[in-house]
Amino acid sequence: MNRSDKKDFFQKALGILFWLLLWQLAAMLLDKRIILVTPIAAVKRLSQLCFEADFIKTVLNSFLRIGGGFFAGVITGTVLAVLSESFSLAKAVISPAMSAVKAVPVASFIIFALFFLKSSALSFLISSLMVTPVIFEAVSKGIGNADEKLSEAARLFELSAAKKARYLYFPSVMPFLTASFRTGAGLAFKSGTAAEVIGQPDFTLGDMLYRSKIYLETADLFAWTIVIILLGKLFELLVTSLLDCVYKSSQHLKINHNLKGGVCSDE
Repeated sequence: MNRSDKKDFFQKALGILFWLLLWQLAAMLLDKRIILVTPIAAVKRLSQLCFEADFIKTVLNSFLRIGGGFFAGVITGTVLAVLSESFSLAKAVISPAMSAVKAVPVASFIIFALFFLKSSALSFLISSLMVTPVIFEAVSKGIGNADEKLSEAARLFELSAAKKARYLYFPSVMPFLTASFRTGAGLAFKSGTAAEVIGQPDFTLGDMLYRSKIYLETADLFAWTIVIILLGKLFELLVTSLLDCVYKSSQHLKINHNLKGGVCSDE
């Protein structure tokens, strides 16, 4: 860790410490545990929850459903963006739909989806729906910003569609995609948890938040909120690292020398 990284780390740590101290002070001044508990009380309750029988089951249920929804949104958003940038008619049809998804409140989608789906499938659908326009916009911008000279060279050398996607468009999309993955990961957990709060499927993070509110267990409410924040950050780290690995692997040229013909090719 260099000097700049150390400075950045300590500044972030000081920022977090400031807000924790402010939270502690507010809880002490209010002195009403039913409304606001201290950070220490929330962490203490979290440490107790970790050893309860259904904790792992609850975390995995939400993590897998919301995570699955995120990747479904990535695939859907990417496919729609490619179609939109390839065909003007597709763009005219798809773009208004993406704008509508961004504009309509999440709660409206959740309530409407409850007419057709089981509550257990809500978090998957809603997280996927919220992530799709984020990825769509990122991929569309990346494709639109592809280097024109490289595009012309690709046409001149008659590169296949797969190689164009790999060597021309992927590098152009990558900066936008990385930012959208960070945004989308947090958005997936927020919207997915909101869907669980309304749908109340058993053994999910949203259901635990709802129960905490019903039974006025404020410490539980804050403890489960901390779990959601930590899971969201962990998921963000996982998906951005995965994206980085996929990108580096795709750009790695493996040269095979054909002894007979003396031909080099990439794989």
